[in-house]
Amino acid sequence: MEGIINFHHDLMFFLIMITVFVCWMLFRVITLFDEKKNKIPSTVVHGATIEIIWTSIPALILLTVAVPSFALLYSMDEVIDPIITLKVIGSQWYWSYEYSDNLEFSDEPLIFDSYMVQEDDLAIGQFRLLEVDNRVVVPTNSHIRVLITASDVLHSWAIPSLGIKLDACPGRLNQTSMFIKREGVFYG
Repeated sequence: MEGIINFHHDLMFFLIMITVFVCWMLFRVITLFDEKKNKIPSTVVHGATIEIIWTSIPALILLTVAVPSFALLYSMDEVIDPIITLKVIGSQWYWSYEYSDNLEFSDEPLIFDSYMVQEDDLAIGQFRLLEVDNRVVVPTNSHIRVLITASDVLHSWAIPSLGIKLDACPGRLNQTSMFIKREGVFYG
């Protein structure tokens, strides 16, 4: 997530510089090339030098944006020796979770369902539509693999504060990884 935020900050700097330059050029063209100042416009319709410049500069800008973007994309797709694997199964009204790496402590994987808490059952301070009866608990400062699928229809499994959003599709197993640096309750 930090890589995405840093890339966003760097990219916004370049976008602001490009926007300022384009607005300045537009203002200069509007003020300098006025009908009152230039009664007879130029008939030049082709300039090889300027054509090369305004084609190559945007291509170079796109290349400088694409290289770090692809590097970040591929690094986020790697799952580095996970300490735990969490399997998430989306169903119509609930999520099922399975800790499959739990086999060293028990002969069976830990499986549970997580339902949204009804509005009438909410305690003071709990968030409507975000509270569940069984929360997923994962370790911090560890690589976690998340496998996501669905049992019936398309679902979306997301934790926005961690920068994670993945679609759960029936018959397809999607994978992502998490590395949570701080403890807390993350809603999604």
